[in-house]
Amino acid sequence: MKARKTFRGIYLALILLFLYAPIAVMIVLSFNAAKTRAKWGGFSVKWYVELFTSSPEILEALRLTLEIAVLATVISVIMGTLAAIGIHYMKKRPASFLLNLSYLPMTMPDIVTGVSMMLMFVFVSVPRGFMTMLAAHIAFDTPYVLFSVLPKLRQMNPNTYEAALDLGCRPMKAVRKVIVPEIKPGIVTGALLSFTMSLDDFVISYFTTDEVHQNLSTIIYSAAKLGIKPKFYALSTLMFLAVLSLLLIINKISSTALEDIS
Repeated sequence: MKARKTFRGIYLALILLFLYAPIAVMIVLSFNAAKTRAKWGGFSVKWYVELFTSSPEILEALRLTLEIAVLATVISVIMGTLAAIGIHYMKKRPASFLLNLSYLPMTMPDIVTGVSMMLMFVFVSVPRGFMTMLAAHIAFDTPYVLFSVLPKLRQMNPNTYEAALDLGCRPMKAVRKVIVPEIKPGIVTGALLSFTMSLDDFVISYFTTDEVHQNLSTIIYSAAKLGIKPKFYALSTLMFLAVLSLLLIINKISSTALEDIS
């Protein structure tokens, strides 16, 4: 039994080392004063300073990334929440069909989604740029909101909405005053998931934008062809910390919701 526990511990440690050692190395190198990765030149934050003082193309990509992420999150939250409410109150057969259809963007490989969207934009003669990348992000963000809100709708007492209607409340006002407060944790979780997915997306963004409108992921990929500069270690570290923070918030909200149910 003791040998089995030791083996499990070693196995788990190796998996964690394999997954997180590259990230740890990247974070350490972002504070390395030397330009080369071969030697340690002392602790320094100059690459972070250079990132925000002498890298206008990166700051522009950061602005574009945040704009796309925020807009896609807001639109996908509205669309996903309304879709979840509509599917929840549908009959079983059409609801099942729409749910299976909504799973496709989440299960389909990103490269398939990206290429298919690129071909669609080319077919309808829409030039790729800001709007096409935004549309693509909305398309793959909306299902995350939908499947975050649906469980909250199923946990809600169905008689509450009907009681509001019986008391003279209009349908849309009943949705705002009765349903939305009940499903708010699901909406928040879906919004954070959408923002996280949009923030670090590369494959779909690469196929649905042009060389002018590049987000952080695509600009890092373009720079990698010429060799990674130390300031990109700093940029990647900041992106990792941002995504990690959002995931921790999502887990906290989910665990709180589960405690409330229990």
